[in-house]
Amino acid sequence: MDISRRTLLGSATAVAAAAALPALPASAAGHDTALWDEFAARPFTHPQIPYVGRAGCRHRPRAADRGPVIDAVRDHGAVPDGSKDSAPALNRAIEAAGRRGGGVVALPPGTFRIDGIIRMGHDGVVLRGAGSGRTKLLATKHLTELIGPYGSRYGGDKSAWSWTGGLIWLCPTARWNSLIAAIRKKHWPYEGWTGNRRDEWRTLTTVRPARRGDWTVRVADPTRLRPGALVLLRLADDRGHTLLEHMAGGGPGPEAYHWDDKVKLTSYVPYEWPVRIVAIKGRTVTLERPLPLDVRPEWDPRFTTHVRALTGAGVEGLTIEAVETPQSPHLHDKGYNGITLQCTYDCWVRDVVARHVDNGLGITAGSACTISNTRVAGRGWHHAYYCREGAHDNLFEDFVIEQRTVPAPPGTMLHGINVENLSSYNVWSRGRMEMGTFDSHRGMPFANVRTDIVVNNTGRHGGDMRAGPLFGARFTHWNVRVTNGRADMVKIDGLALYSLTAGVSRVREFDQTDKPDFPGDLHSRLVAYGRPDSVRPRNLYEAQRRLRP
Repeated sequence: MDISRRTLLGSATAVAAAAALPALPASAAGHDTALWDEFAARPFTHPQIPYVGRAGCRHRPRAADRGPVIDAVRDHGAVPDGSKDSAPALNRAIEAAGRRGGGVVALPPGTFRIDGIIRMGHDGVVLRGAGSGRTKLLATKHLTELIGPYGSRYGGDKSAWSWTGGLIWLCPTARWNSLIAAIRKKHWPYEGWTGNRRDEWRTLTTVRPARRGDWTVRVADPTRLRPGALVLLRLADDRGHTLLEHMAGGGPGPEAYHWDDKVKLTSYVPYEWPVRIVAIKGRTVTLERPLPLDVRPEWDPRFTTHVRALTGAGVEGLTIEAVETPQSPHLHDKGYNGITLQCTYDCWVRDVVARHVDNGLGITAGSACTISNTRVAGRGWHHAYYCREGAHDNLFEDFVIEQRTVPAPPGTMLHGINVENLSSYNVWSRGRMEMGTFDSHRGMPFANVRTDIVVNNTGRHGGDMRAGPLFGARFTHWNVRVTNGRADMVKIDGLALYSLTAGVSRVREFDQTDKPDFPGDLHSRLVAYGRPDSVRPRNLYEAQRRLRP
């Protein structure tokens, strides 16, 4: 067993805490299942490895397959030779499918010029090209031009188009309307699940105490709940910040951390977790996924209403390409962005290429979505993939970040696969990164997994110090091959509390060397270091999918 340089520091507290963790047999250093067997014995409550077997779009609604197929060219006048703006025609076709309760908007091979945003706000609507190598949407304008400047809630001249928004934008219509109204009034819109004001939610029932990993909870009043409904589990922090401490794993380190001046981080709570109800028996409610955190009375736990999520929508089989312009300086992106999923649940993107974009494909306050068989390519970008503002239980699989085609202009920044803002239980699986890094962008994301990835580790992570820690508890990196031997954000045993780094390449520090946010023993583990791909099963997410709850 390899041991983190920060474990077993010798204090009585550290020794007692370390003794409480399960030991790992030495045989796990080779092609062995010992670490997996340890997890499988307690999959929903393991101290370092999160259960992510339910991440991604699992209950895809069939409205699109049952609904009509609308030919965007024949029925609505889209032009596949790039000679005319086809955005109005595509939006008319999408709206027509939405009014019919869902369906497929079909695009034949060709190049469709779009001078505006493609808006998808109806459940069960799929925008389907003939394949990412055959159907192209060529975007000629950026979001600053189409909507207006979108600044930071903390002032300054930063552009929020540097981290959110898409030229193809999946978002429920009511949420979209409030966002655009707020942006045009130069107000910062809250981007999450409960609207522009955090008090616009309505309580359905309070929730009794429960533990992380439980699949059922007891509620005070089940009369406003129903099987199949999507509800929001809402946990508010208390004055002592014990909820934030719990997200970090608890113990002396988080208790000693100073939370009050982390104004960005504290703005991300209450923690909001969308989940479907599977069954109700008396006051016992069975959930689609196990609880991500403990439920304690001091956090005022309740099921609430939320902005109505967009469900069953997808984008497939096309390339979204922006006109090639130089990459903008860091945090001044104009918004040549690819695809954004916002306030979405059970939605997907597959077989898509984003080229010459400022930001590629991302999820803002979306949950249970899948982005698969995609790639980001072209002249260079800020974030290739991002997952932010309370995004939970999402899956990014079979993804590629290509090497940029032109040198990076001065003052630009490259991140890679981003996660931030209390986002939790997200997975990056089977990826090839020819550039970029594992960007944990502060805001204390927790319980995320990166597995079965090859990375040429050339990027840098970001994040404002006011957003707090880089990591919360239970980050897992499982079988990661680093082709250039650079350490940034891959080997995390010296940074992340209750984390696991297993089967990663031997790496070296470079100029961006981070210190842990929390003092004392991190209770992290380093296994099979320098032996990439040696931990079995090779892909942690796929193995967890096969576990039966």
